[in-house]
Amino acid sequence: MAKIQMTTPLVEMDGDEMTRIIWQMIKDELICPHVDLKTEYYDLGLEHRNATDDQVTVDSAEATKRLGVAVKCATITPNAARMDEYDLKSMWKSPNGTIRALLDGTVFRTPITVAGIEPCVRNWVKPITIARHAYGDVYKNTELRVPGPGRVELVYTAADGTETRELVHEFDGPGVAQGMHNLDASIESFARSCFEYALDVRQDIWFATKDTISKKYDHRFKDVFQEIYDAEYAARFEEAGIEYFYTLIDDAVARVMKADGGFIWACKNYDGDVMSDMVSSAFGSLAMMTSVLVSPQGYYEYEAAHGTVQRHYYKHLKGEETSTNSVATIFAWSGALRKRGELDGLDDLVAFADRLERATLDTIEAGEMTGDLALITTLPNPVKLSTRDFILAIAKRLAA
Repeated sequence: MAKIQMTTPLVEMDGDEMTRIIWQMIKDELICPHVDLKTEYYDLGLEHRNATDDQVTVDSAEATKRLGVAVKCATITPNAARMDEYDLKSMWKSPNGTIRALLDGTVFRTPITVAGIEPCVRNWVKPITIARHAYGDVYKNTELRVPGPGRVELVYTAADGTETRELVHEFDGPGVAQGMHNLDASIESFARSCFEYALDVRQDIWFATKDTISKKYDHRFKDVFQEIYDAEYAARFEEAGIEYFYTLIDDAVARVMKADGGFIWACKNYDGDVMSDMVSSAFGSLAMMTSVLVSPQGYYEYEAAHGTVQRHYYKHLKGEETSTNSVATIFAWSGALRKRGELDGLDDLVAFADRLERATLDTIEAGEMTGDLALITTLPNPVKLSTRDFILAIAKRLAA
């Protein structure tokens, strides 16, 4: 059978540790036998980022602007231990943070639901999508270790040299201080991305901050969302039969726990980081969640919502068998291929992406799954498969 042809390459961002091993398996066993895969390859493995002074991360983001669609493997964000392990020149920043800032996008994360893996929250019968602002806040902060008594201030120096000062705290002893920022332009992009996505999937969207406490920073988010909604989206939402709803973040958490799902929950950067892990875990597994970065300019970057699975990688290096869940990484590839097919008018590529996802879910529903799912499934007598055998089981169904 002839392979499906692509007309425009994907940007392929390779990664680290166990997910890098899985990445190659997915290409070899699930994609390349059926698709004449065209990618523009960037190695975002930590060693190569270190060798290029992280320029490769910037290059991959710029390529995404040029080609429109990217697929990314999970990558290491180094800490002090990784500095020693990889003999790094610098404690390089999160590749995701760099890419998100350059693409000015919003991250949408949705649980992958499958029969036999039931949510911990019994009333959640439909997926909850987390829309995470992907710029600023604590991820681009400046921190200060205060050694002793003194004053910490925020200082804004205007272009004409005039200064505005706000006291942070008068310290009478050691402590810590932190400065964060955001941009009106980025908040506006966040709002528009969320509203457009809600219209695309025809789901209600909730937005939550803590504007009662953060009367300037968080309140700016609230105001921008409301202004853009009223001016550009209110009539379109009414026509689509969907709702925009704002509340405080603590009230949103309480409401989410009692909801049945089927909506988008928009969060600031840190809130979205935390809540996406809570939602994915409560739906079954962090390895069962899609993640796509969407920019208002029409760039898309697909990835798994989890990390590099370090513990399994060390077992793999010792020659020991692993049972690593590859579903989210498979869905990153299928999402990118589907979007590439949609943008290029390739119906057969879109259909292949659908078949790949269906084969993956059918494998689990047939009782063949990785160890993390075997521990929580309600299906009787599940068969625990190794990392490779799970992918091969999917490949068998896909071929059929």
